[in-house]
Amino acid sequence: HVQLVESGGGSVQAGGSLKLSCTITGFSYASYQMGWFRQVPGKEREGVAAIDSDGSTSYADSVKGRFTISRDNAKNTGYLQMNSLKSEDTALYYCYAVISWNYHWGQGTQVTVS
Repeated sequence: HVQLVESGGGSVQAGGSLKLSCTITGFSYASYQMGWFRQVPGKEREGVAAIDSDGSTSYADSVKGRFTISRDNAKNTGYLQMNSLKSEDTALYYCYAVISWNYHWGQGTQVTVS
């Protein structure tokens, strides 16, 4: 079955950088969208960035110019490079993939900016 494994979260000072990774296993489809949402306790989950299999990307306004999403299709792995981090970026980040119209989610990784 499809599994998403995330890594790369942690704690960083404001202005610093982190890079999240998300590796997808258990499927053989070539075309799928993947990306990240984030959630802060008491708030709704927010879409952060997404990338399609053709490389087209989209970003939340709050992260444009600071975050970059990319993917390595050969490794079924996506990346979220986060630069110029702010305290308001603190959240639990979840990667996702839409495969055959179904959403699959990673376990979540905490990003804390102080």
